[in-house]
Amino acid sequence: MILTGRAPFARFGFLDAARARLLLGPRGLGLWDDAAAVPAGDGATEIMACLATAADPDLALLALTRVEEAQPAGGALLPRLRRSAGLRERLLAVLGASAALGDHLAAHPGDWRLLDDTEQARSRPSATALRTRLLTAVGVDPDADRPRARGNDATVLADLRVAYRRCLLTLAGADLTGRLELEDVGAELADLAAATLAAGLAIAETFLPADAAACRLAVIAMGKTGGRELNYVSDVDVVFVAEPATPEADPTAAMHTATLLAGHLIRVCGEVAWPVDAALRPEGKQGPLVRTLDSHAAYYERWARTWEFQALLKARPVAGDADLGQRYIDRLSPLVWRAADRDHFVEDVQSMRRRVEATLPAGEAVRELKLGPGGLRDVEFAVQLLQLVHGRADESLRSGTTLVALHELGAGGYVGRKDAATLAAMYRWLRTVEHRLQLQRLRRTHRIPVEEPELRWLARSLGYQGKPGASSVDAFEADRARHAREVRRLHEKLFYRPLLQSVARVSGEELQLPPAAVVARLQVLGFADPVGAIRHLEALTAGVTRSAAIQRTLLPAMLRAFADAADPDAGLLAYRQVSDALGRTPWYLRSLRDEGLVAERLALLLGSSRYVADLLGRAPQAMRMLSNDDELRPRSLETLRNSMLAAARRSGDREAAVVTARGQRRAELLRIACADLLGLLDVDAVGVALSEVTEATLAAALVTAFAAVAERRGSKPAMRMSVIAMGRLGGREVGYASDADVLFVFDPLPGADESEATVAAHEVAEEMRRLLSVPAPDPPLGVDAGLRPEGRQGPLVRSLGSYAAYYERWASVWEAQALLRGRPVAGDDDLGQQFVRMITPHRYPAGGLSSRDVTEIRRIKARVDSERLPRGADPATHFKLGRGGLADVEWTVQLIQLLHGHAHPGLQTTGTLAALSAAADAGLIAAPDARDLRAAWRLASRVRNAVTLVRGRPADSLPHLGREMVGVARAVGYPARDEPGGFVEEYLRTTRRARAAVERVFYA
Repeated sequence: MILTGRAPFARFGFLDAARARLLLGPRGLGLWDDAAAVPAGDGATEIMACLATAADPDLALLALTRVEEAQPAGGALLPRLRRSAGLRERLLAVLGASAALGDHLAAHPGDWRLLDDTEQARSRPSATALRTRLLTAVGVDPDADRPRARGNDATVLADLRVAYRRCLLTLAGADLTGRLELEDVGAELADLAAATLAAGLAIAETFLPADAAACRLAVIAMGKTGGRELNYVSDVDVVFVAEPATPEADPTAAMHTATLLAGHLIRVCGEVAWPVDAALRPEGKQGPLVRTLDSHAAYYERWARTWEFQALLKARPVAGDADLGQRYIDRLSPLVWRAADRDHFVEDVQSMRRRVEATLPAGEAVRELKLGPGGLRDVEFAVQLLQLVHGRADESLRSGTTLVALHELGAGGYVGRKDAATLAAMYRWLRTVEHRLQLQRLRRTHRIPVEEPELRWLARSLGYQGKPGASSVDAFEADRARHAREVRRLHEKLFYRPLLQSVARVSGEELQLPPAAVVARLQVLGFADPVGAIRHLEALTAGVTRSAAIQRTLLPAMLRAFADAADPDAGLLAYRQVSDALGRTPWYLRSLRDEGLVAERLALLLGSSRYVADLLGRAPQAMRMLSNDDELRPRSLETLRNSMLAAARRSGDREAAVVTARGQRRAELLRIACADLLGLLDVDAVGVALSEVTEATLAAALVTAFAAVAERRGSKPAMRMSVIAMGRLGGREVGYASDADVLFVFDPLPGADESEATVAAHEVAEEMRRLLSVPAPDPPLGVDAGLRPEGRQGPLVRSLGSYAAYYERWASVWEAQALLRGRPVAGDDDLGQQFVRMITPHRYPAGGLSSRDVTEIRRIKARVDSERLPRGADPATHFKLGRGGLADVEWTVQLIQLLHGHAHPGLQTTGTLAALSAAADAGLIAAPDARDLRAAWRLASRVRNAVTLVRGRPADSLPHLGREMVGVARAVGYPARDEPGGFVEEYLRTTRRARAAVERVFYA
């Protein structure tokens, strides 16, 4: 970089240009030619460039001046700085980033040579090398069995402090110039802490009285030191474990010696480097500083709280008696991996994180790098919770290092690869910011500064550079906000994942059962064919693929969910089939693992309903809806109709158009069935939802049929048509297995030939029925026009005038009764409304029914009861035609409508329960009778739906006792803990009361 003209010091990043000119000029470092306004001498341009990239060029220049002034006469610093690119880069980076290390170099002016060692800058010192360096500094033979320093005076402490700072200086030089990854920095800082503890313990030995009893003392590192991910300035968390030197020695005297050693070690390290914190020991600060191994074990086995096991996850011996330290780890480590078996373990860890957050003042939390939302603790708590839950069975997850554990969680499928990579990148960024904050003054801090100069220094130390329109501080703050949001999002996704609680409820022993024990365990869980279940499990989890790894994570928890269902065997089989269909689809296993309740819901649904299993097997991608209650809410009629009609109009292939509409119907049926079984819909809402999806399907089929007939004829049919819903569809009370009862009505267009319009209308109606019956992987939708005039012997389609003439002259009372449910659902709406106006006098006859008509209705009902009930069917449990069943309630309500509908507008409704409520409000039926009829109708409707859901096919009677009965009882909402016999008794009691009401009202 060659500069001309007046010295533009601001371009080098100097804020104090006058001081920079003075310090760099001839009377200062001699690096600047003030007259020529250019760098002076060899290497000066390069030195200026390095100053310009320092975190704080002013600080770096001032510190360099101080270090140079401290050099002995004829010092070699500046000449070497001009020649050595490595020294320039490392020294000026350190001086610009750390005022504390600048002070050290000014006080020890020869230590700059440590940054001139290119070979040393390229490689990290080993833990042994650091230990040797610090022990040697206090006069200890590193190979001694029990190192003892040369003394404990101020000189020894000062020598250790200087040796520690020199190691720190070398590390900072490599860190700030990008020679080391974050993981290497954290590991070297932890190794340096361990070396300092070893040297401090050697000094502590010199404080013991001559007659002190011999003991064995091990220092166990916890927290970041234990995890080998330490930051520049941190309390070093430790636990002390001690034993007498020999079995016959006095344990009390030995523990007294150990306590003295531990106390002196804490004081020495506090004076030399950083505070030693022993608060993670059993009973915290209230407990003894030193315990025996047996005492530690007894405490953790009996009294330790959840967070104490979480802290033990990072424990490792770092100083003192290595054998005793390893025995401590071997003894206590198994307890860590049993902690998640404790009741409410996951909730305890989550609660602890919330308590930590609650301690932060609201205004400070946003700038708190460690404890605030989106901070380091969010990452660490999420990773540790996942480790403690899944690490019981997977030893690869047992690392005390956060980034190593996170990598293994991703590799093992416990966390999505993308989530693991994102979280690791965010954690590295946060830890790097933490390092830079602490390196400046070598003080413990986690608070992002507020003042502009400090923020500018921090941003530049991290490599942020200003751009036009955005300063380095702007760029840093934008990244900080983005990192906080992303860390918080992933923390909440992983830390509060419901699957964690399910997996934690599976004991560690269950996760590692031998094959014979697995069979027994599956039998206990309710699997009738445990050997077959094992085959399914082996097929799902075999191999080393990522899918198999995720299945091994999911299945322990899902097995319990299958066990809660009525048919665990069928559920596991269906799950295997769905997994086979979707196993290679990236979102499938990811959604089971990550998306809230999907895994538990899927297991429960597949083990409860063959209907759901069959629908999912044909459209497994639809299981995405299980992640969100809102996704399980039925779509509106308008949305369904628009969607299906749009699909029908887009396709040129008429059969394909209706198949598409039927596919949408299949997805909606699945949505409704899942919501029903999960308790999100009551029976009334289920009936409405099923009716609306049927209406939308009929509308799409009718439009497509019209288009198909027009193509064949070469012109549009000269008529308009409406589809009139009858039966349960008319009442908006459709069940899962209901056909669509309809009438077809048409009206010729003005000037059209009626006979030609009649033929066209027949063609459209037949084409519509054909399209809905084309073979496809969908539940069938039968279109039944059997309630038309003259029944199946009459024409399929009639004109509006023909219907009017028939009902005026020939209709019987049962046909008027059938018309009570009639309402238009597809086709020409105006024509449909004309039909409704035409039939209103027939279904709500003026003056009500004659006694003869009432007798006829009762006679027909008696024939239905005696002739249509299947042979061998139990009238007590046939929910359609049995005593107190659907027919009993509906005929009773319809008789009231025929008798009184003309006088009470509230009765002029197609819905059974709406009409029943109107009758009760009008005093036409006693309130207790209305209550009993309503209860029976709702229960019978729920049971009818439940039977279809459980068996996968319709039936009109309660199943015999067995798994199907258990499934029906649970699908209806009967408590799983109760025997289904209680449910049957409730059904019989409810229908007996309804039958008594029918006797009083219908036959009165």
